Amino acid sequence: MNLVYNIKDKPKFGQTLLFALQQLLAIMAATIAVPAIVGNGMSQTAALFGAGVGTLVYLLFTKFRSPVFLGSSFAFLGSMFAAFAGAVSNVELGYLGLIIGACFAGLVYVIIAIAVKFAGVKWINKIMPAVVIGPTVAIIGLSLAGNAVGDLSGASSTASTYVCLACGLVTLAVTMLCSVYGKKMLKMIPFVIGIVAGYAVAAIFTVIGNATGNDALKVINFALFENITWVPDFTFLKAFKGISDITPEYIATIAVAYVPVAFVVFAEHIADHKNLSSIIGTDLTKDPGLHRTLLGDGIGSFAGAIFGGCPNTTYGESIGCVAISGNASVVTILCTAIMAIVISFVGPFATFLATIPACVMGGVCIALYGFIAVSGLKMIQKVDLNNNRNLFVVSVILIAGVGGLAVKFGAIELTEVACALILGILTNLILGGMSKKNAKTEETEIEE
Repeated sequence: MNLVYNIKDKPKFGQTLLFALQQLLAIMAATIAVPAIVGNGMSQTAALFGAGVGTLVYLLFTKFRSPVFLGSSFAFLGSMFAAFAGAVSNVELGYLGLIIGACFAGLVYVIIAIAVKFAGVKWINKIMPAVVIGPTVAIIGLSLAGNAVGDLSGASSTASTYVCLACGLVTLAVTMLCSVYGKKMLKMIPFVIGIVAGYAVAAIFTVIGNATGNDALKVINFALFENITWVPDFTFLKAFKGISDITPEYIATIAVAYVPVAFVVFAEHIADHKNLSSIIGTDLTKDPGLHRTLLGDGIGSFAGAIFGGCPNTTYGESIGCVAISGNASVVTILCTAIMAIVISFVGPFATFLATIPACVMGGVCIALYGFIAVSGLKMIQKVDLNNNRNLFVVSVILIAGVGGLAVKFGAIELTEVACALILGILTNLILGGMSKKNAKTEETEIEE
């Protein structure tokens, strides 16, 4: 696609702040949702701080050549629950388990990165060509569709469904209009404008609801401002208190819970970076190199968990933001990481971001997740779907993913994305891999 700002471009300072805010808004809801779901007193602002730190580490390892933000990973939710469950009633030991688990996951990434460094990436391109990666990326977007629609309709809110829909659809409409018809800056920050418009409508409904005592109109929870937290409750501070109670059995439990999931997230890492590569026109598996992106993701995830408890991963929302805005400037991602760290200490602003209604974010996410799905489908534009071999591969991935095929082994769960990818790889290998024509297309499509 035609980018307004390429990887090495540096927008003006004021513009960079706006672009960074847009990225932050795009990843904010999911990043703070993970600690909220896990509970046990986990801090949402600490998770935001950890995401910022993890992204900085990632940027350093990738030599500031990969424009994507790292946020809290949902794939490790089961592993995080296992860390607290294995600690029985000792919460401090559970927090230590979160850090140990992130260390195990990071170690998996380091080992794979070393293997890639010496073996190269041709084997990955062979088992995961465009005919496999394209529909898998599409599934990443489609698998999130339910979340976007649920948020849009106010499934998690006490307000009326119709009121939530109105707020979310205003957000979506303003976002689309700014992106398509906006001039200059408006075209590059459609999410910021859309969220502001949706928040304004939600605020009007809430004020009327408070004045009339009508709960159906109360979209925004302003009560959050009554308990503002200024300093994040970092994970490592609690983890130190659990060191004396750690046992070899508990470490083994954590390893079993985290290591297999790390391999699943590795597959999603490949899909994300292939998708981002197609958007920015640079093959990130070659420059800066898959071994660097893996090291950045793995060690960045561990660094983020030390502060926020949540292992991090590259975010599809961030990639979608790059695609829609046409801004691939790594300076923007750097500014976003710093902004996330600073905001975690600014209680009122962090609280304000937390009050953005789910229905408003749902309106934005419909566009974001849709772009992820479409970018995946664009990757198979040059694949010959008249060839039954390719048709079967794409069909298996799409149906398994959209159908929600997932397999669970105890605390370990293979998500629909992972299952779809594995089935796609097996189907492609069983049917003999790519044709020579498709192989040639795969090698040249990113350069084009």
